[in-house]
Amino acid sequence: MDGFDLFLTILTALGGLALFIYGMNLMGEGLEKASGSRLEKVLDKMTSNAFVGVFLGAAVTAIIQSSSATTVIVVGLVNAGMLKLRSAIGVIMGANIGTTVTGQILRLAELDTSGSASKVMELLQLKSLIPIICLVGLIIVMLSKKLTGKNIGQIFLGLGILFTGMSAMTAAVKPLAELPAFGEAFAAMSNPVLGVLVGAGVTAIIQSSSASVGILQAMSTSGLITFSSAFPIIMGQNIGTTITSILSAIGTTTNAKRAAAVHLMFNLIGTVIFLVGIYLIQSLIGFPFWNDPIDMGGIANFHTIFNVTCTLIFIPFIKGFEKLATIVIRDKKNKTPVEQFTLTLDERLLKSPSLAIAQAMHTLMSMGNLAKYNFDAAKEQLLSYTEERAQIIKQNDESIDRMEDGLNSYLVKIVECELTEFENRRVTMLMYLTTEFSRIGAYSINLSENSETLHADGLAFSDSAKHEMEVIFAAVDDIINTSIEATGNTDTNLAYKIEPLEETVDALNDTLKSRHIDRLKNGECAVESGVVFLDMLVNLERIADHCSNIAVYVMGSTREHEHISRHEYIENLHSKTPLEYKALLEDYGKKYVL
Repeated sequence: MDGFDLFLTILTALGGLALFIYGMNLMGEGLEKASGSRLEKVLDKMTSNAFVGVFLGAAVTAIIQSSSATTVIVVGLVNAGMLKLRSAIGVIMGANIGTTVTGQILRLAELDTSGSASKVMELLQLKSLIPIICLVGLIIVMLSKKLTGKNIGQIFLGLGILFTGMSAMTAAVKPLAELPAFGEAFAAMSNPVLGVLVGAGVTAIIQSSSASVGILQAMSTSGLITFSSAFPIIMGQNIGTTITSILSAIGTTTNAKRAAAVHLMFNLIGTVIFLVGIYLIQSLIGFPFWNDPIDMGGIANFHTIFNVTCTLIFIPFIKGFEKLATIVIRDKKNKTPVEQFTLTLDERLLKSPSLAIAQAMHTLMSMGNLAKYNFDAAKEQLLSYTEERAQIIKQNDESIDRMEDGLNSYLVKIVECELTEFENRRVTMLMYLTTEFSRIGAYSINLSENSETLHADGLAFSDSAKHEMEVIFAAVDDIINTSIEATGNTDTNLAYKIEPLEETVDALNDTLKSRHIDRLKNGECAVESGVVFLDMLVNLERIADHCSNIAVYVMGSTREHEHISRHEYIENLHSKTPLEYKALLEDYGKKYVL
């Protein structure tokens, strides 16, 4: 083989590699899109149970065909506060098992028969099925009008392109067996340290252990790769794949960095244990196949055995990994109280819109809880004003503003992704709700400023006015809590209870205004404090109004089409279930009696 032939061979191999990686990514994206909101449901089941986490990690990775993608998603979820570190460790371990599926699929390429095969058997060979798979995928993509059909077509296309690239690589590598330098290079890989470094380096460059295993499988068709040289390379590939999660953890929270560190530690410690075990057995007993050529199936099997065994060994030590990660990456010092509510909207999760939407909802709930915290603090300010509490309320309000800006920007990015109709409705609901919770926070700080005015001017409410404020504050507190819970669970039954409570707040507001005007006329309170009292009533009524809007959006999000209008919502409440609505009004009237 002269220099020009070698150049063409390498060029063909690289072209096959490009098709292989593109096909794998295309298939993975199609599988992920087809899974839709199922990934969000899987997320809900990621509990502290180690075996559940391992199983779900393996399942998700098998679906999206990439342990790197899974670990990046996990790092994003931990960063967003949606997944605990301990749960994340189990998922990462499971991802290492799920990634072995690709190698087992690729070994099908070696099952082709030749020579004496019948025409029927020849037609059923993978090399004959590849163009059929591609054609089926193309037809589905072109003819499907629904997104689900296009995703299925994308899966077929990706699978066909993947095997086309694999076949091109295999065909290009076979002639290289004639080159002495090629054989010597793989003979040197039997050195365990060198083999691990090469496997880790190649995988780190292409950022996919599935792809690097596929490359090794293609090269094995040359007959020059032995078991002794393949084992260290495969173990190194598992170390190299951690580079993606490490890079994704840059600029994240402490726990997200720990999740990425666990991924590295898990594969590094597993490799050390396996290397010691294998070479100890080889030196004492010896493997009869040690210097024999390894095939695609052998590579796929060892990759699977290595990852499954390491996972089974380390499952009992999940707490130990968590503690080790905590020691290696320590907590930040001097955290402010606001940081517990400030969550990072991680763009890594945009690869899976359903998870990105779940993250946005999680951040929205934190925003709502922070607004509720400010409301409770404002109520405390009325009873006992402190400068320290006033500063906390202002800091929280700034955080709410930042979260509103971040949520709006993030939701716009989600809209740019390919979304299902259900996901589109969820994003629309989140956009509306972001504004509503922000306004609740704004009126809460207004209430705090009302108390600040009373304190600064040395004013106070009369005893009757204080009692009335306690009653209406309790009613508004109830409606905020109901709104937050209804939003978090998309609970239409709870959302239904908000409007009668809002009417109760309106009735209380009207009564209190009338009573306070009477007190002003009778000279029972100062004009200055009376103005503050009336202003507080306005703020409380506005908060209840925004909670009513929240109910409209939650109720509308369950419909197949657009959100219902506020007018339609109120009309339905009064006309379709008048007795139930009336009963709720009576209950709230008894609960919040003056």
